[in-house]
Amino acid sequence: MILYGIPTCDTCKKAIRALEGAGHDVTFRDIRANPLSDAEIAEIVTEFGDRVINKASTTYRGFNDFLKASEPEAQIAAQPTVMKRPLIKNGSDWHLGWDDAVQAKLL
Repeated sequence: MILYGIPTCDTCKKAIRALEGAGHDVTFRDIRANPLSDAEIAEIVTEFGDRVINKASTTYRGFNDFLKASEPEAQIAAQPTVMKRPLIKNGSDWHLGWDDAVQAKLL
């Protein structure tokens, strides 16, 4: 299982603790230190569409109008932290966020 996020994200930390507590082997991928490839971004956007973009984030609000109007792939490539977190890949299944539905599937 791979959890994509940033080390300062409290929700990512909470998800890692819960997943490891449930017996999962979690690999953390810091998307700032180890940016996503174009192929990874394409796979994520194919799975979630523009739902993957956190439009309430300060990162998104700081985008200029051109970038706000751009495709999600361009937004993530320009600033990976605009992506909703955590993003979890469990085998071939993807999960976005850490809400009750995601927790019910993974814990």
